[in-house]
Amino acid sequence: MKRDELNDLAAFIIVAEEKSFTRAAAKLGISISGLSRSMRSLEEKLQIRLLSRTTRSVSPTEAGENLLRSLRPAFHEIERGLLNIKTSSGRLSGTIRITTNKHAAAAILWPVIPRFLSSHSEVKIEIAVADELVDIVSSKFDAGIRLGEKIDKDMIAVRISPDVRPAIVATPNYFRSHSRPKNPTELSGHNCINYRMASSGGLYAWELKKNGQAHRVRVEGTLIVNDIDLLLHATLTDHGIAWCPEDVVIPYIKTGELIRVLEDWSEPFTGYYLYYPNRRHLAPALAAFIEAIRYHP
Repeated sequence: MKRDELNDLAAFIIVAEEKSFTRAAAKLGISISGLSRSMRSLEEKLQIRLLSRTTRSVSPTEAGENLLRSLRPAFHEIERGLLNIKTSSGRLSGTIRITTNKHAAAAILWPVIPRFLSSHSEVKIEIAVADELVDIVSSKFDAGIRLGEKIDKDMIAVRISPDVRPAIVATPNYFRSHSRPKNPTELSGHNCINYRMASSGGLYAWELKKNGQAHRVRVEGTLIVNDIDLLLHATLTDHGIAWCPEDVVIPYIKTGELIRVLEDWSEPFTGYYLYYPNRRHLAPALAAFIEAIRYHP
């Protein structure tokens, strides 16, 4: 296989995973037009359409999905092999500084960190939890973790979670005196718990979606919080209806402590990415951590 064909296949994986020429081009460090030409060239060589393009998005066709499933294992093996070469001369060491929000720290980072540190005893990880977006370069962080839609285009981004699905919930006791909303407009008659965004200072507009139709709903209520644990506590103590990441409230839904509503309006949105500056040589400890936390669909 020629080198340019191998490069095109590697680029195809990133386009298919990012579902965006803009994000993929930023990750690869090339122009959007150059990336688009590479994809057309690959399709012409294979004589099959791999990507379905619209003015707003790009997604793999059925043939593209089949190719993606074949390519991923091979390229991941190549990445692991390169990482082994980098680290074979000695043990990993150094400090990895990561900024993240509270939800990602608990749901994504923590399940990986104990195992990683037990395998690399000379590596230290520092986690700084903050909802607001941080300039990782000026603040001297090695990497950040945020939802994909919030990451600057000049950063290298690696997907580390599946899509995040929201859940609209309240307690059975709350619903004894309030009817269950059947559509987003009916939220206006409820005591909804608002969340203050650290990044903007504004209140979070609940993001709801059904059949691809998105709604941003400004809700009203008697309580405003800026902490996800406090949001959960307020919901569990009958204060009102809350918008939460699904994984946070699923245990309470299963036990009956919380009741879910508007589930058909709770389609998932882009999940979490680890991002870092576009540097030529990545620190071996960070490279190893990225491989440990990378999301494999």
